[in-house]
Amino acid sequence: MSPAKRVVIIGAGIVGTNIADELISRGWTDITVVEQGPLYMPGGSTSHAPGLVFQTTPSKTMTNFARYTVEKLQSIEKDGQNCFNQVGGLEVATTPARLEDLKRKHGYTSSWGIEARLVSAEECVKLYPHLNKDVVLGGLHIPSDGLALAARATQLLIERTRKAGVKYLESTPVTGIKQANGQVTGVTIPNGTIEADIVVSCAGFWGVELGAMVGLSIPLLPLAHQYAKTTAVPSLVGRELNKQINGKNAELPILRHQDQDLYYREHGDQYGIGYYGHRPMPVKASSLGLTPKNVDEKNMPSRLEFTAEDFDPAWKETQRLLPMLRDTEIADGFNGIFSFTPDGGPIVGQAPNLDGFWVAEAVWVTHSAGVARAVAEVLTTGRSQIDISECELSRFEEVQLSQSYIEETSSQNFVEIYDILHPSQPRESPRQLRTSPFYAREKELGAYFLELGGWERPFWYEANKELLNYLPPKWKPVDRDAWSAQFYSPVVAAEAWKTRNAVAMFDMTSFHRFEISGPGALDLLQRLSTADVNTKPGTITYALLLNDHGGIRSDIFISRLEENLFQIGANTATDLAYLAREARHQSKKNFVQVREITGSTCCIGLWGPRARDVINEITTDDFSNKGLPYFGVKRALINGIPVTAFRKSYVGELGWEIQTTAEYGQRLWDTIFQAGKIHGLIAAGRAAFNALRLEKGYRIYGTDMNTEHNPYEAGVANGIRASKWEDYVGKSALERIPSKQNPSRRLRCLTVNDGRSMILGKEPVFHNDKAVGYVTSAAFGFTVRKPVAYAWLSGTLDEGASVEIEYFGRRIKATVAAEPLYDPDNKRLLADGLSVDSEAHTPVKSRL
Repeated sequence: MSPAKRVVIIGAGIVGTNIADELISRGWTDITVVEQGPLYMPGGSTSHAPGLVFQTTPSKTMTNFARYTVEKLQSIEKDGQNCFNQVGGLEVATTPARLEDLKRKHGYTSSWGIEARLVSAEECVKLYPHLNKDVVLGGLHIPSDGLALAARATQLLIERTRKAGVKYLESTPVTGIKQANGQVTGVTIPNGTIEADIVVSCAGFWGVELGAMVGLSIPLLPLAHQYAKTTAVPSLVGRELNKQINGKNAELPILRHQDQDLYYREHGDQYGIGYYGHRPMPVKASSLGLTPKNVDEKNMPSRLEFTAEDFDPAWKETQRLLPMLRDTEIADGFNGIFSFTPDGGPIVGQAPNLDGFWVAEAVWVTHSAGVARAVAEVLTTGRSQIDISECELSRFEEVQLSQSYIEETSSQNFVEIYDILHPSQPRESPRQLRTSPFYAREKELGAYFLELGGWERPFWYEANKELLNYLPPKWKPVDRDAWSAQFYSPVVAAEAWKTRNAVAMFDMTSFHRFEISGPGALDLLQRLSTADVNTKPGTITYALLLNDHGGIRSDIFISRLEENLFQIGANTATDLAYLAREARHQSKKNFVQVREITGSTCCIGLWGPRARDVINEITTDDFSNKGLPYFGVKRALINGIPVTAFRKSYVGELGWEIQTTAEYGQRLWDTIFQAGKIHGLIAAGRAAFNALRLEKGYRIYGTDMNTEHNPYEAGVANGIRASKWEDYVGKSALERIPSKQNPSRRLRCLTVNDGRSMILGKEPVFHNDKAVGYVTSAAFGFTVRKPVAYAWLSGTLDEGASVEIEYFGRRIKATVAAEPLYDPDNKRLLADGLSVDSEAHTPVKSRL
């Protein structure tokens, strides 16, 4: 455990008070909570939150945050009353599409270990008698969902932590953040300064203003959301609620009608109605002014005037779904402010530009205690037991931190919050924010683009459609179900075929590339990575970045270009933030610089058995196994273009990543494309890439593995150099792992028995009718002629074991397979020349 620090928490809502409580429980006592409003009702989102807790989402992280929040709220008691009314949750479908989506959601409950069941329309009405039986088609019932009494929990947490020594300052705005030498030193308030080693901003939608005090963009947008209460329902007046023994005024399950952007809860004999179907109503937090000392439930900064005209559609639909409310009217309503972000997730983590300044913003009541525990764990032990990489403040790219981007994407997330979204569904706007120098050529080839991190990434090319006419029978794509057929094309089969049997070029520009230089570069990488990178220049090393507990922070490729110059192939912007922070600390003793070079460079992956035939057409440099061995790197000239060639492959075929600066990008594309025509070269997209990498067993950080997993479980122990004598982050934790060869869980390869039933990821896996794991990523393996998936499973399941994958309510039989499925001896990667299918390298007509 790290030594206790002086902590200032800004904000006494449900998140801030929970963090104080979690830190106290871990032995930290020097904690001050500063709140600009009165403690009895701070006036932020917590003070008006309706408290509906639906735990299950597509995110394992967010579901686990919610599960812990339920447990924590149930444990906070006074006078025999806790802070959670576990009435259960019911999500109803009124359209066939929603009914199917609830089947998918039921799969998530099995994957993440939440008890739930799909129920018929008749059962929905039994669970919720007020429903219109002619409207509902079915539902999903989760017994452990319910109502959080957030305001009450906050007050009890204040009372409990005060007794433990936490100091609270109410009606005290923070006017500045003190810092020195890149480290936070305290906060300023109207009458002085509070010294601190750590400052945690839990100010909710006011967090944007606090971030600005330290030059930090907090990518959230405050938006107003409508909530209304009806007059008393005549048939409910005088009712004695079964839950009244705990002083709670609801007994029916909380209800969600997502087809019309609505949710409902009881307030005694009244109904509460929440509505997301109205226009986005952005709010600027600084315009709200300081929170007054006198706040009540109807007068607070986060509660704006109700706009009845926006609520009209919701009221009409409510009376259709719940006919008993036709005898009521809207008694009260307000537009309550909540925080929305560009990707819908919370914002948690340490500021990249200021050590000791932490944020926990855009956290809803549902996830409040879970996020608080994660923050407290990171502060006290260095890691959260629940992976928080998808919540990291540093996950956003620079372009995603502009105000225009934040406003547009956060507003769109508000609009889509209850929509049925396909996992591959791209945002429609903003687009074309980041394009590679190959973009014009890719458009000419009919590229279908999907977006990630602002990048336009080609997933397949319509120019390759004619190849479907030449595919050998064993390569023909199978028909897909309607869901998995979205954002997919049969052309992907042809692109995979060409890669395996001739040669293809892939746009690798969007992959993160960093440059680490200076006399301290080697020391930095030796200290942070699991591999020994003290190799000769011209060598590529696969390595892991771990946390102190041996969890996988990332996996990277380290290329030593010169004695004091390395290039890193990384995964996310969070990797850059981590490496840059560590470099700053080290530079005080041994200078090292970390620089992002992704946007200033571009890269083509040239892979396939005829890749060397193509490269020999356009360079006099030696690209043979002797001239550039596997996992080697060198600078070269291609048709006069200066490039750096990396001998590695994500698709399991001979070839290179060929990198140059952006100015030469289009010329490099044209040179390779023209030279490759006679060898059957095509441009191929990310969909084929993903299928090929799964056949080869290559993992992707953030999808297949994260900080919850160690290298032996994840199957990436090849990134650890056992003979490395230097100490590195996580080394001692790895040495303490008792069962390196037989872990209790493992990331395993699955193949689908019928050769055609698709899965997409996050589906539960069953063995002997018991959920034993979940799928991480999946694709159709065109080379092996069956769908391939990777899944976290019990370590007791060996190769050959039979399992079932639940997909939209049906079970698909699959088998645990030996991996990699393709080229286990790496003969394809290491070869100098291979025989190929004659048809596959037939030249293709070009649209250029």
